Amino acid sequence: MYVYLSILNLLTVWVMMAQLQQGGPDEKEKTTALKDLLSRIDLDELMKKDEPPLEFPDTLEGFEYIFNEKGQLRHIKTGEPFVFNYREDLHRWNQKRYEALGEIITKYVYELLQKECHLKKVTLPVDATESEPKSFIFMSEDALTNPDKLLVLIHGNGVVRAGQWARRLIINEDLDSGTQIPYIKRAIEEGYGVIVLNPNENYIEVEKTKAQVQLSSDSSDEPAEKRERKDKIQKETKKRRDFYEKYRNPQKEKETMQMYIRDNGSPEEHAIYVWDHFISQSAAENVFFVAHSYGGLAFVELMIQREAEVKNKVTAVALTDSVHNVWHQEVGKTIREWMRENCCNWVSSSEPLDTSVESMLPDCPRVSAGTERHELTSWKSFPSIFKFFSEALEAKNSSVKPTPTRRSNRIKYEEL
Repeated sequence: MYVYLSILNLLTVWVMMAQLQQGGPDEKEKTTALKDLLSRIDLDELMKKDEPPLEFPDTLEGFEYIFNEKGQLRHIKTGEPFVFNYREDLHRWNQKRYEALGEIITKYVYELLQKECHLKKVTLPVDATESEPKSFIFMSEDALTNPDKLLVLIHGNGVVRAGQWARRLIINEDLDSGTQIPYIKRAIEEGYGVIVLNPNENYIEVEKTKAQVQLSSDSSDEPAEKRERKDKIQKETKKRRDFYEKYRNPQKEKETMQMYIRDNGSPEEHAIYVWDHFISQSAAENVFFVAHSYGGLAFVELMIQREAEVKNKVTAVALTDSVHNVWHQEVGKTIREWMRENCCNWVSSSEPLDTSVESMLPDCPRVSAGTERHELTSWKSFPSIFKFFSEALEAKNSSVKPTPTRRSNRIKYEEL
């Protein structure tokens, strides 16, 4: 099949190149011959070996996988880890299968947050109507009433949702390393209230109607004559594209449109919204953040927008391989000074855990997370982060600043 595909693509490219050239009769004759050759290729015969339907199970059991007692995803029959290349040489189909499993994993983690961690699901916006798009967060029963401590968790960007650090880790490693559940359970054991943000749940996708598809293609203020020429070119382009798509992607996916969630259309908006309606209204005297990757950028944006409130309520912030940038985000001097005193960023590094790592930016101290893998930084720095929070709270009560690293490394940092 792939030999035929290569020949098909090569011949088609020749035809297109020939059409672009203003050649004489010989060139036109060659082009006609190539077109005739292409028309003789039986695409339906070639497609017999093409990818299976993009239809997948909607449960873990349907995929024949289950999480064992160690929180590892294993095949029910063989006990083997997840296999991405379920069908050889069908990467796109395998990727779609992986994504379908990922959606099931997301729902599974939501169930664990409610059943194992006893968190409740709270709808956003708080005043949402029945018909508008909605998101949600999770929080412990005492999140708003705990007078002492509140832990807020923010994951990074991408496909992950509330309760996850990295989908890849959940599927290929285990639930402990890939989810926020160890943080939640330990926080509850140590007397924290908990709020789990959901910053990537920004919109819902709905299928476009025929009228909407037509409207999106017709919505133009260009003159009629210019639009007609443009439409003619687009139709020719579409014809060629459909020719390729018939072979490359016989299962054409539906056209969808995104309906954004009010006041939660981006991770930054979401963080500010949850702050305004929940965190700032909580009774906790000490609020602590753990923010991974893009979550760190969202926290810094929150500080820019709500500087006085954050400084008044937040005791310490643990970042894990944060992608924030104090220059690009135009962070003011007072915020940078606060971050140096109250934040610590555990970054991917080959150095041992908690070893100081030099930074070129004038913000918070950077220490090694004890791993070079970005997605593992939250899990590897887990014990150090809770120690950092305990020291921060003790320092606040005794008016002494916390220590983000080991003593030997602290001396090194102070010297720098």
